Amino acid sequence: MTSTSPDHLFGLRNSFYVGAYQAAITGSQSVPAHALSPDEVLHRDAILYRSYIAIGSHQLVIDEIGPAAATPLQAVKLLALYLSGGAAGNKESAVSRLKELLGDPAVGSNLILRLVAGTIFMHQQDYAEALKHTNSGGNMELLALNVRIYLQMHRPDHAEKQLRAVADLEFLQKGGSKIQEAYLIFQDLSEKYPASCMILNGKAQCLMHMGNFEQAEGLLLESLNKDAKDAQTLFKPRRVQSETGETCVALSQPTEDSPA
Repeated sequence: MTSTSPDHLFGLRNSFYVGAYQAAITGSQSVPAHALSPDEVLHRDAILYRSYIAIGSHQLVIDEIGPAAATPLQAVKLLALYLSGGAAGNKESAVSRLKELLGDPAVGSNLILRLVAGTIFMHQQDYAEALKHTNSGGNMELLALNVRIYLQMHRPDHAEKQLRAVADLEFLQKGGSKIQEAYLIFQDLSEKYPASCMILNGKAQCLMHMGNFEQAEGLLLESLNKDAKDAQTLFKPRRVQSETGETCVALSQPTEDSPA
């Protein structure tokens, strides 16, 4: 019987995937390096810095990843630089360096580099270039990014094909018990991990499909209280308002950009 080594990054990856970025940051700092292989250390650090990017700490990532860092971390640094909104040339510099890395046959096929390339070119609205680096897949994140790209291209048909490649789970499309099943999955996630905007949005989406708009509104309000600029949350209250004919409380909440 062969023994399987423990997956030290299992919880860390899950925290990142469900949007519990602060938990991912804390978790990555508690995983001892001596228990990890060199590849696992690199993967841990990539999750750590991507979590910092997700909470807006771009400059920290730019400052901490040095020029001698491995290609995956260099790619993450370019993503931070691109999204930082700092000097006018940051985006152009990031795209230029990204293309150099992608053109290097020794590192161009790296999965994290391809993921960063897909993300940056998607933000550039250069969807053909984004898909060139993500369409061949390689892991779940690249397939999920394909779904996002196709949705931004207004091609839900292609997005659905990619979604089936990620998992054959058509909860919201099939309706009925599948929606309830999806809700229970999000409920289980919210009990195991901090209730991130991603999880709260998933639960709210299921509740709206089940016609429970009042409870969905409460979850959306909770999500907005966590992050008033979360893109997934901002558009859903209008759906609640249109379905109920009543003013959605979440729409009247002040954001950081609202006048005092």
